[in-house]
Amino acid sequence: MRHYLESITTFRRSQMPLTTLSSDQAPKVYGPYSQAIALDSLIFASGQLPLDPTTMELPGPGIREQAAQVLLNLRAVLRAGGSDLNRVAKTTLFLVDLADFPVFNEVYAEAFGSHRPARTTVGVASLPRGARVELDAIALR
Repeated sequence: MRHYLESITTFRRSQMPLTTLSSDQAPKVYGPYSQAIALDSLIFASGQLPLDPTTMELPGPGIREQAAQVLLNLRAVLRAGGSDLNRVAKTTLFLVDLADFPVFNEVYAEAFGSHRPARTTVGVASLPRGARVELDAIALR
């Protein structure tokens, strides 16, 4: 643990400062984290839930609506850092029901077009606010 804390301290003092990114076009965060962090030419976007940023409610119970909203939220956070979906290198997808995978893929493919970032998919027992999906990303600025 001591070595880990020393590494963090050294990292924070490095020549590459961390920049906090946020967008009012994505849901507000309610915890000790940021919507995204930029480090040099990289953006590390936190997991986005499919909440409407105005109402902070889910757009509906279905995976199609939630997938579309989660991608809108991710795009908003990336744009706050001068990036977009076409600059994403890696995503991690969290699904409550892996049977939703084919429908999510349809929405994802439409949003990303011909761009195909690397992706990991994880089945989870539950997500905050009753969401069916969460998506994070690493992108170039």
